[in-house]
Amino acid sequence: MSATLPTGPPTAPSTAVRFNLVDPTATPESLSRRYRAAIDMAAFADDRGIGTIQTEEHHGAVNGWLPSPLTFAGTVFGATRQISVTVAALLAPLYDPLRLAEDIAVLDLLSGGRLVTVAGLGSRRAEYGAHGKDWRWRGKLQDEALETLLAAWTGEPFGYRGRTVRVTPRPYTQPHPPLYVGGGSRPAARRAARLGLPMFLNAHLPRLAAYYRARCAEYGTAGRCVMPAARTPLLHLSEDPDRTWATYGQHLLHEARVHASWQAPPARSGAHPPVSDVDALRRQGRYRVVTPDECVELAGSLGDGGRLVLHPLCGGIPVEEGWSSLHLFASAVLPKIGAAPAP
Repeated sequence: MSATLPTGPPTAPSTAVRFNLVDPTATPESLSRRYRAAIDMAAFADDRGIGTIQTEEHHGAVNGWLPSPLTFAGTVFGATRQISVTVAALLAPLYDPLRLAEDIAVLDLLSGGRLVTVAGLGSRRAEYGAHGKDWRWRGKLQDEALETLLAAWTGEPFGYRGRTVRVTPRPYTQPHPPLYVGGGSRPAARRAARLGLPMFLNAHLPRLAAYYRARCAEYGTAGRCVMPAARTPLLHLSEDPDRTWATYGQHLLHEARVHASWQAPPARSGAHPPVSDVDALRRQGRYRVVTPDECVELAGSLGDGGRLVLHPLCGGIPVEEGWSSLHLFASAVLPKIGAAPAP
């Protein structure tokens, strides 16, 4: 499909590169190479004006799904100067709240305010069990984590588990580092509204966004809701999408299947429905392999809140193929669109 190139879409999309460092066949040596390639890609993206690096957190996955997003974010910040890192989502209940406050404050100082943390609950009981946390108390653990972060970042003494503590240094960003409540449920929306925190929806959920805004009005807090577009595909660029699907489609299918298997009811997200094979995944449209011209056309159709999300190393795609996708995006797409900063 050939696009008629516009001078720029009416509302420019934001741009992101996603990394979760999955590789089901990795050795320690090949995984080390993949991690280092991701940092090099982040530096490349920073130099080309891409808005954000997006990452996430999972534990105990046999395919090596990134378990330490804050460490990864710190390494990205050391290699870049402008690009932000969005952790969507950080599993806040699994952390010691005071140490989490300290780690995020240091990253906020180190980066000059470029870390965006989306605090989520996750959907896997096994992750809670492995970290000695009770799944049944995840909501209360989340409340404690968020309340502790907000109190800690004031730099003043506050009460914590029956004692008075103080967290230093204060973060760079005031009144506190960017912090969202992530999720797709009413309890998450109520929690965000009560704490006066913005909401980061995990899918296109207009009714939940309206519910969140109503609860903000009820609590008298200022609300902001980030909601993905109805379709926000994960992109890979190729001059020959048919060949790329034939060669690397199994990598995309691997990630899709693993993610869907973790979304057990009632936590299932509409963004990750089950899928049977590569052809079905291609028809579904959640993962898309597109030519540069198709990507430009897609950018022009996204409208408000649209985002182009490149996923160059998805499911263990070879590093060289990931670089090819990223180079095509930078050389043949970015010059033809006006890219907006990520929210």
